[in-house]
Amino acid sequence: MTPETLVSGATLIASVILSAAFLATVYRVVIGPTLPDRVIALDMLVGIAIGFLAVIAIRTGFDLYVDIAIALCLVGFLATVAFARFILSRQPEIGQRRKVVLDGTDILPSRVRAKRPRSRRKTGKGGRS
Repeated sequence: MTPETLVSGATLIASVILSAAFLATVYRVVIGPTLPDRVIALDMLVGIAIGFLAVIAIRTGFDLYVDIAIALCLVGFLATVAFARFILSRQPEIGQRRKVVLDGTDILPSRVRAKRPRSRRKTGKGGRS
């Protein structure tokens, strides 16, 4: 077995494994029950794309793919941070409370209590009214 056939077989097996991981991750993006699940799956898709770029770089011997993979890694990290900030910044509207869900996408109307008018008491010397 020559080194060329060994590398060719290894890259073929890696491509098949990455393809299966890609399909499973796309399933999680589409079906994911919560928003954080979808964000993590999108981050995983970036990692799988970087793996594909590495396999292509090995098969072709073209080093530019490694630079593209590094740039994609940086962009993927920034996108994940932006999604995380978006999830944390989501607040329910006034008069509504969060359901016990991690991502806060489901909100229920809160029980509104009837406010009683406050009576103004007059106080003695130097007191505030």
